[in-house]
Amino acid sequence: MSGKRARFSLIVQYAAAGDDLPARDLLRRWVRAALEPAATHARITLRFVDEDEARTLNRRYRSRDRATNVLSFVYDDEPGMCGGDIVMCAPVLRREAAAQGIPLAAHCAHLVVHGMLHLQGADHEDPAEAARMEAHETALLARLGFPDPYGPATAAAGRGRRAAR
Repeated sequence: MSGKRARFSLIVQYAAAGDDLPARDLLRRWVRAALEPAATHARITLRFVDEDEARTLNRRYRSRDRATNVLSFVYDDEPGMCGGDIVMCAPVLRREAAAQGIPLAAHCAHLVVHGMLHLQGADHEDPAEAARMEAHETALLARLGFPDPYGPATAAAGRGRRAAR
């Protein structure tokens, strides 16, 4: 990128009830933080949904009949382009944050970063990939001022494992 910022478009959709979800300016900051330097263009839609919509999408695209915390859908794979949808299930996020004893914003930041890494080709299908992805997430979140989502506090709450995708 040689010092230039990527051309960037973020659409945020709040299709789930509640006024506790992060504001657009925070979401934009988190998405930008996770954008790889090689990206010259980014076109992202971030949608907060209810459990019915999350379950329907998870069943249709992953053959898993349950609501999940985050789903990522890549729709641009040309060089320099990061494009896709990140769908986050607000009720699942709230439950997970409460179970981990962390602020909802911290959990949302983690899963926004997680989703962005998926949109850029990262995965966690094998242990080596998972370790690389978790290390990258942890570093990005630290730069944003959030603790390690895989660290001792979340592990003690039984959540020191990688995010669902």
